[in-house]
Amino acid sequence: MALRRFDLEAGGDTFAFRPETEEKIAFWRAKYPAEKQRSAVIPLLWLAQKDNNGWLSEPAMREVADRLQMPYIRVYEVATFYTMFRLQPVGKYHVQLCGTTPCQLRGADKLKEVCKKEIGDKMYVTDDGRLSWEEVECLGACVNAPMVQINDDYYEDLTPESLTQILGKLKNGVEPTPGPQVDRVNSAPQGGAKALTDPALFDGSRNAIRTLPNLPAPAPEPEPVADPAQDALKAIQKTIASGAGAAAGEKKETAGERPPMVTIDPAAHDDLKRVKGIGPKNEDALNELGIYTFKQIAEWTPENVDWVEDFLSFPGRIERENWIGQAKLLAAGGETEFSKRVDAGEVPSSKDDED
Repeated sequence: MALRRFDLEAGGDTFAFRPETEEKIAFWRAKYPAEKQRSAVIPLLWLAQKDNNGWLSEPAMREVADRLQMPYIRVYEVATFYTMFRLQPVGKYHVQLCGTTPCQLRGADKLKEVCKKEIGDKMYVTDDGRLSWEEVECLGACVNAPMVQINDDYYEDLTPESLTQILGKLKNGVEPTPGPQVDRVNSAPQGGAKALTDPALFDGSRNAIRTLPNLPAPAPEPEPVADPAQDALKAIQKTIASGAGAAAGEKKETAGERPPMVTIDPAAHDDLKRVKGIGPKNEDALNELGIYTFKQIAEWTPENVDWVEDFLSFPGRIERENWIGQAKLLAAGGETEFSKRVDAGEVPSSKDDED
C-alpha cells in the first residue's frame, strides 16, 4: 500500500460533529460494552468524514479518539490504512472510479480520460468545489461494469458519453438519477429477462415436486417367499381376534360429529369436574378427545353431543345433566351451586368418578 498522509494545513484546528449526527454516534456506541468502545472507531470515523465535507482532517480524527478514549496514533493508523477514508479535501461530489479488471475490460480507461478532461488530475478539486475524483479498487458492481460511485450512489453501465452527461449535471447543481444508465433493472439482463421466463417457475405449481430429478431409481423390493405354515398361523390368529372382538361387543361406528379438538397450555386447562356429571374419569376421557375448557363444551352442537355420548357410552346423560348450560355459565366466569361445592371440597365426585 502507498504511504498515506493527512493534510494538516487544510484541516484547520478544530472539528465538531453536527448535532443531527449525535444520535447515530450513540447508536453505534451502544452496540459495544463500555470496555469495548474502541470497536466503534470505523463507523465514527465514517460519520466524521461525512460531517467534514467528505474527508478526514486531523482534528476530526482527534475528536473520534477523544470520544472513544483511544490514543491518537491508534486512530491515525486506522484512518491511514483503510482507503475508504480520504485524507485530503474532496469536492462536494467525489467520484470514485473503479479500475479493477471487470471494469477495465469494459472500458474504465475511457472513463478515466473523461474524468481528467472534465475535472482534472486525481484528487484535484475543481475551482467551484463541486467535483473531484480518484481511482479505487472493486466496488462490487462487476455485472454492471464499468461504473463509478459518486458520494453514496452507484452509476453503472457507463459510456464516456453518459459519464460526461452525469458530470455536466453535477457541475450545474443537478443530481442525476443513480443506477444503471442503460435499459436494465438493477442487475437484470439488458433488454429484459432471457432465461427463467416460464411462469410456472413462480406460481407455486412446482412445489409439489418431492424428489430431485435424475436420481437413480430405488432397488425393487424382493418378492416375498411363500410360507404355507406362516399363512396358516396368520389365518388362525385373525379368526381368534375376530371372535374375541365379537365376544367383547365391539363398538359400532360412532354417531354424530366429533367436537373440535384443541392443543393448549396445561396451565390454561379448566377444571371440568366443576360441571355436574363430569368426574375425574370422564374428565380424563374428555381430555383425551382434546376437550379442556368450559368454552369448548358450551359450543357443542347436538351432533357433538350425540358423538360424545356414543363414544363414552352414556346416552342422554349430557342433556339430562345440562353439561352445556353449566359450561356456558362457568365459561362466562359465573358459578353454579355444584361448582361452589366442588370448590369447597364438598363433592366426592370431584375426587372419585360418579357411577
